[in-house]
Amino acid sequence: MVHLSKIVTKTGDDGTTGLGDGSRVPKTDPRVEATGTVDEASSVLGLAIGAIADPAVAELLRGIQNDLFDVGADLCSPPAEGEEPGKRLRVAPAQVETLEKAVESWNARLKPLGTFVLPGGTPAAAWLHLARTVVRRAERLGWAAAAKHPVSRTALVYLNRLSDLLFILSRVANDDGARDVLWEPGKGQGGPVATRKRRTPETRRHEP
Repeated sequence: MVHLSKIVTKTGDDGTTGLGDGSRVPKTDPRVEATGTVDEASSVLGLAIGAIADPAVAELLRGIQNDLFDVGADLCSPPAEGEEPGKRLRVAPAQVETLEKAVESWNARLKPLGTFVLPGGTPAAAWLHLARTVVRRAERLGWAAAAKHPVSRTALVYLNRLSDLLFILSRVANDDGARDVLWEPGKGQGGPVATRKRRTPETRRHEP
């Protein structure tokens, strides 16, 4: 159980912060950057939940917010060699599998895309698009941390799957894609708009 009895500690006034194992590192440490960005993603999801009308989607996102605290706890706790299973909170493969099942389930109701989607449409969809990009950034920062320090790979896989799910849910929030704002290649060049459409994998179509 976590007890937060004191909010102002002043322990970070020297530019350092504590990791889950008690060690002190600079606040610019890549593990701290990744953990902070996961927190940012959860905050954006809070805004999305406030704008979403579908209670099933809202409930799903609230569960994801809880998972993101697990992700943050995992990223800020360096895995020790020979660490005893269950000693520290780690993201479990089952949490990744839950996201993958949600991706398959919610995507089944959507028509395939022939071009990229611009962030927008309904307010809920716009917040979900923003959450998606923040999650992508958290994943990139996590891999940057993993290049220098021991980091749980399962936590990073979770973030990858989550960004896919958030893209799908943004389309669901746009009346199952009916209100998606589509990219028109070359539209701002003053000439004819390119008509060739790009084909992208179903859960990667938001990545150029």
